[in-house]
Amino acid sequence: MEKLILIKYGELTTKKANRKFFVKILYDNLKEKLSDLDVVIRRDLSRMYIEYNSDNEKEILNKLNQVFGIYTYQIAYKVKPDKEIISDTLKELIKEKTGTFKVETNRVDKNFEIDSLTFSRMMGAVILKSNQNLTVDVHNPDFIVNIEILNSCAYIFMDKYYGLGGYPVGSQKKAMCMLSGGIDSPVACYLALKRGIKIECVYFEAIPHTSLEARNKVIELTKVLTDYQASIKLHIVPFTKIQEAIYKNCKDDYVITIMRRMMYRIMERISHKYKAKAIVNGESIGQVASQTLTSMEVINSVTNIPVIRPVACLDKLEIMDLANKINTYNISILPYEDCCTVFVPKHPVINPDINVSIYEESKFDYETLISDAIYNINTLIIDKNYNDHSDLL
Repeated sequence: MEKLILIKYGELTTKKANRKFFVKILYDNLKEKLSDLDVVIRRDLSRMYIEYNSDNEKEILNKLNQVFGIYTYQIAYKVKPDKEIISDTLKELIKEKTGTFKVETNRVDKNFEIDSLTFSRMMGAVILKSNQNLTVDVHNPDFIVNIEILNSCAYIFMDKYYGLGGYPVGSQKKAMCMLSGGIDSPVACYLALKRGIKIECVYFEAIPHTSLEARNKVIELTKVLTDYQASIKLHIVPFTKIQEAIYKNCKDDYVITIMRRMMYRIMERISHKYKAKAIVNGESIGQVASQTLTSMEVINSVTNIPVIRPVACLDKLEIMDLANKINTYNISILPYEDCCTVFVPKHPVINPDINVSIYEESKFDYETLISDAIYNINTLIIDKNYNDHSDLL
């Protein structure tokens, strides 16, 4: 009896002619994720098989929970397609089980002498006889005993585990993610990754108005995201001079609107430089003044690149639940303000006028400041082993 992990694709199976492309990327991502473990990965268009050393089983399963594109996975047992061998294997596998069950057989090899329904009934009888703590329930069982009979082997599997779903990272082009130290933007990054988008992150800082601790918090958030993408470039934009010019020259209630418009201009130029196809951020409709629909329209007007807002229609509690799920919440709530919150005016405009915005921006030479900020970007490559923050001091 050989033990292996059986992976099913889910949404990838809808890709028809492009399925091979998606499966290849998932295969490559799994190879990279499990590269430090003793595994052999095989694939076809409907599933993958991981042969592994049982000593590493828990670590492998944990890593599978960090790979997008996996719908379900199961521990499977590979045996000869022989009735007695399958029967003996089932007796061994279910001896500690309790509750209700049903047997489902898929006879892929039509030359196998017993049809699927009959074989399910036969194996159900074997299970009942060998374990009196089990009963049959064909409508709502506690677990299903799956038997697949192929030409050269048979697979037996029971407990089903759900993966992250989505598309494998890298099956879409790259996007630039606006990553602050807050709760929302790391969740937006995670959801972008789930749709197969490879990401680079951009952090706007305004030293000395923001702290080194705020910067390090963003680095730690990026490290969490490397659970899902092995390494991530983090572009740190020096935003101090732009922010100070805004507060010196612009109407108090418009400073957040102008600040966001400057950020979008910078994001567009960085996206062009690094060949990214979209901007991703953590804006949630109506959550703050700059995230009303009117504000989004005025702010968005400075760029022609698509802006993706994965959490736009989620409420704060839903976003917090996701942040807890991906282990960013406790980092995000550390009390270090970013440049979006450190100088928030008492009464920011919630329905800004685009003409007023353009006029307020004309009061200072923002083009020179933007060019200077982009020239002085500090780019880090973050992975799980990144610990050296000294190059930022």
